[in-house]
Amino acid sequence: MSTIDPAAYPDLMAALTKITISAAEAIRSQGQGGIHIKADGSPVTAADEAAEAVIHDGLTQLSSALPIISEEAAERNRPTAASGSYFLVDPLDGTKEFIAGRDEYTINIALVADGVPVLGVIAAPAQGLIWRGILGRGAERLKFSGREAETPQAIKARPRPEGELIVMVSRSHLEARTQAYLDGFRHTRCVGCGSSVKFCRLAEGAADLYPRLAPTHDWDIAAGHAILVAAGGSVVDPDGGALRFGSPTLIIPAFVAWGGPAPTGVTRA
Repeated sequence: MSTIDPAAYPDLMAALTKITISAAEAIRSQGQGGIHIKADGSPVTAADEAAEAVIHDGLTQLSSALPIISEEAAERNRPTAASGSYFLVDPLDGTKEFIAGRDEYTINIALVADGVPVLGVIAAPAQGLIWRGILGRGAERLKFSGREAETPQAIKARPRPEGELIVMVSRSHLEARTQAYLDGFRHTRCVGCGSSVKFCRLAEGAADLYPRLAPTHDWDIAAGHAILVAAGGSVVDPDGGALRFGSPTLIIPAFVAWGGPAPTGVTRA
C-alpha cells in the first residue's frame, strides 16, 4: 500500500498540470486519425494512446511507487482494484467529441486515496483551459497556450437556485433513466456537453446539476469529482450516499453531481 502525504498535494497538483499540458500537446500533434474500435464498441484514436504514453511516463517519474490505472491500459490488461493511493487517468475523455471536431474533449488525472478522489486536474486542450482542485483546499481554473499557463483563478460552485436549474447532460450518453429523473423537476434548462467538462461547469458556478443514472468507469469521473467537491459541490449516488472508487469492476453504477450540497435523501428532493 502506497500513500502520498497530503502536505505534498499542492506540489503534486502543479506537476500534474504540467503533465496534462504535455499530453495536450501530444493530442494536438496526432490529430484525429488512427481510429479503431475497442472491445466495448467505443472508439480510440492514436491521440488517446499518445496522451496516455505521455501521462504514464510523467506519473512514473513523479512517483514510481504509486499504481496508475488508465483507461487505455485497462483495455489491454484489466487492472485489479488498488488500495492506498493511486493515480486514475483518462488520457482523452470524450473521444467521440474529439473525432467530431468539437472542443469538449478533456484529459483527466486524479489522485485517489482510500477510495476517495482527493485531487483532480482536467485539461480541455481545444479550449485552452485547465480546472484543478484539492479536497478541502479549493479549486481553480487557468488558461494555457502551448506549454505556458497563466495565473490560476479561484472558482466556486454555486448553491442550488430557487428557480430554473441549469443541467449538464451527456451529448452521447443521455439514456432513458436519466431523462426520467430530469422529468421530475419543474424548471430545468438542459445543456448538452461531452466529457468531464460537465463537472467543470458546475465547479465554476455555470451550472447546477449533472446526473448520470447509468454505469460509468471510475476514470471517467474521478478528476471531476475531486474538482467539484473542492469547489463546494457534491457528487453522490442517487440516494444521496457517498461514492466509493476502486471496486473490483472499477465501475460507478450511477451518480448525481450538484453545484452545492446534495439535498437530503433522494437527490431530487
